[in-house]
Amino acid sequence: MSKTALICGSYAFDSIMVFHDHFKNHILPDKVHMLNVSFLVPTMRKEFGGCAGNIAYNLHLLGASSIPMATVGEDFAPYLSWMEQHHMNTTHVKVIENSYTGQAFITTDMDDNQITAFHPGAMSESHQNKVSDVSNADIGIVSPDGRDGMIEHAQQFYEANIPFIFDPGQGMPMFSGEELITFIEQATFVAVNDYESQMLQDKTGLDLEDIAAKVEAFIITKGGEGSEIHTNGKVINVAPAKADSTQDPTGCGDAYRAGLLYGLMNDMSWKTTGQLAGLLGAIKIAHLGTQNHQFDLEKIEQLYQQSYGESLF
Repeated sequence: MSKTALICGSYAFDSIMVFHDHFKNHILPDKVHMLNVSFLVPTMRKEFGGCAGNIAYNLHLLGASSIPMATVGEDFAPYLSWMEQHHMNTTHVKVIENSYTGQAFITTDMDDNQITAFHPGAMSESHQNKVSDVSNADIGIVSPDGRDGMIEHAQQFYEANIPFIFDPGQGMPMFSGEELITFIEQATFVAVNDYESQMLQDKTGLDLEDIAAKVEAFIITKGGEGSEIHTNGKVINVAPAKADSTQDPTGCGDAYRAGLLYGLMNDMSWKTTGQLAGLLGAIKIAHLGTQNHQFDLEKIEQLYQQSYGESLF
C-alpha cells in the first residue's frame, strides 16, 4: 500500500520584478534615513509559490500521494484552479475570510541585489488546521508557515507518532534557541541549507554532531556542491546532479524536500534518497518560477541514470 505525506506549510503568490538598472544609482547613502524611492519595473512575473505548494507539486509529479495543509486568503481562486487542473488534493487548504494569501514582492536589480516585501496574510492562521484532521498520514513535514502553526503541527505529529521532517527555512528567526531545540527533539529528520545549518547551531548552542544525534537524519543542502546527510554517526556526501542551466534557484530547496519525502515513503537508502532529491533541485533550477517544470517517473529514471550512472528503481 502506498504511503501518504502530509505537507504543512505555506501557499503564496510571488510577484517577481526586474529593475533594469542598479539600486545603488538611485539610493543616496547620506539620505537613507529619509528614503523615498520608486523603481520602474517593466519586467514582472506572478508565480504560484509557498513551501507547501512547491513540495506538493513536486511530489505530485512523482506520482506520490500527498496532502498539503495550509491557510490561504480569499484571493486564492487562481491557485486553486491550478491545483484542480493538476488533480492535486485541496481538502485541507483552508480559506481564511477577510485575508490575503501570503504574498512576496521581489524586485531584483542588474547586480542581482533584491528588495523583498513579504505579507504573511492567511499564513498567520495556519494553527487553525490540525494534523489530526487527516486520518491517513504516514509521514509529514513542517515547513515555513505561521509561527503558531509550526509549533502546534510539530507537537501534533510528535504526539501522533507520525515521523516528520522539520524544515525551518526562512521561518527560523521566529524562534528562540529553546524552541528550536524542542522542534529538533520532536522531529524524526531535520533538513536545512548550509547557511541555515550554521544559524541553527548558533541559536541552539548545539553543534552538528549534537543535532544529528537527536534525529534519524540531519540533512544539509549545499547548492551546486550537492548535500550531506548525517545519520547513524556517519556522513553521506551526495554529489550534485547536473543542471541543464541555472535560471532560478527559488523553490529548489522545496523540490529537494519532495525528493526526501519520496525516498522515505518508498524505503530507499539515504544515498539514493539524497541523489533523487538533488536531481529534483537540478530540474527545478533550470526553470523560472517554482512550479513551471514538468517530469514523470520515466524521465526521472532516465535523468537519474545520466547523473549517477545507476538505476533509481
